[in-house]
Amino acid sequence: MDVDLRKLRYFVVLAEELNFGRAAQRLHIAQPVLSRQIRALEDELQVPLFVRDKRSTELTAAGRQLLEDGRPLLAAAEALKRRVAQAARGTTRFSIGFMPGITVTDWVRAFTARHPDVEVELVRTTWDDQVEALHDGRVDVSVVRLPIDQRGLTVRPIFAEPRVAVLPAEHRLAGKESIEIIDLAAERVLNDPDAVPEWRDISVQLREGTAPPARRYTSIEEKLEDVASGQGIAIIPKSTSEYYNRPDVVHVPVGDIGPNQVCLAWISTRRSPLIHDFAEIVS
Repeated sequence: MDVDLRKLRYFVVLAEELNFGRAAQRLHIAQPVLSRQIRALEDELQVPLFVRDKRSTELTAAGRQLLEDGRPLLAAAEALKRRVAQAARGTTRFSIGFMPGITVTDWVRAFTARHPDVEVELVRTTWDDQVEALHDGRVDVSVVRLPIDQRGLTVRPIFAEPRVAVLPAEHRLAGKESIEIIDLAAERVLNDPDAVPEWRDISVQLREGTAPPARRYTSIEEKLEDVASGQGIAIIPKSTSEYYNRPDVVHVPVGDIGPNQVCLAWISTRRSPLIHDFAEIVS
């Protein structure tokens, strides 16, 4: 049986929202249409994907597996469309993703000197999409910050840099030359806890279950706005803190947490010589 990518896309959005109304709105379709498509997908796969009642919608074990496998399948299909369209235009384009605070200028100049006929495109990524941009074909290579899901990727270390705590200018720790992670045990840290395991393991709020719901940030600017307004603090790489310097926040080194590792990543199955040329330049 062939998998219908349109139905799979509908399923993934519903699995992310777990609400038919919100999912239909995201997909710009009517809710009854979404319900019919999901039922049709369940019939084709001969398994229930959701457990539904009047109050909630939850994934079944089969649904969780389909979500895990379906996302990379959709991303690969999107990447295929992008590369085919590029080939049809008759142009050679090389796209490079980069995270905030990382400067890629010297690498790009060296690459264009080697390949003056290649059109280079730079794509700013975020924590949320630095890997997704590789899988869906938006970029050929990406300068990423660990940790990331490395499945299906070749990941080559470039450099490591220290991390700092970003605090409101009036914060009790703002005048310190450096701090330890234990100093932040009672703070609300705006990072994903898994991204700062040293804090996660000692956090008072996480231990007591009093931590507010985590907000999903789409940019470092949004996070710094919340820091400046006293909503919490953030742990970020030193280069990012220097690039996004502003007077209402301060940056204090955290002496006992590991550095942030910066790497170059690309899809392991890609065999483009341009990728390996760029990797050679970066390394």
